[in-house]
Amino acid sequence: MSPDTRYARRGDVHVAYQVLGEGDIDLVLVSEWFGHLEARWDIPSVDRFLRGLSSFSRVISFDKYGIGLSDPAPPRSLPPLEEWMDDVRAVMDAAGSEQAAILGEAAGGTMAAMFAATHPDRTTSLILANATARPSWGAGLPDRASG
Repeated sequence: MSPDTRYARRGDVHVAYQVLGEGDIDLVLVSEWFGHLEARWDIPSVDRFLRGLSSFSRVISFDKYGIGLSDPAPPRSLPPLEEWMDDVRAVMDAAGSEQAAILGEAAGGTMAAMFAATHPDRTTSLILANATARPSWGAGLPDRASG
């Protein structure tokens, strides 16, 4: 059974979120750029991952604005990262979390890092899992990783 879906407000935008677990640590999961809070529970590996996190923490996860159960964004106009990052603050406020560990997963790593740098008073730690500093190679960078 999945947790109830609730909605935080960020201005005129509604951001869908869920809270799972009752641990002493608040852990905000900033996941991939795509997702769906309720549908992910149908994926056994995701269900196990979230339940594992909730065994020691209160997991707060959400669908970013324009994604999943959150309000849709106008076509071809997802917000800039600085605005999108504020979804984390809105969800933490709605869930009653003053401070949390921020877990950035894959493409969510950039957003998580920006939140942690912008709001160090609300961030107890930053965890990056499968995150990258840059999504593609650029001029002056090697064309492959070297050992």
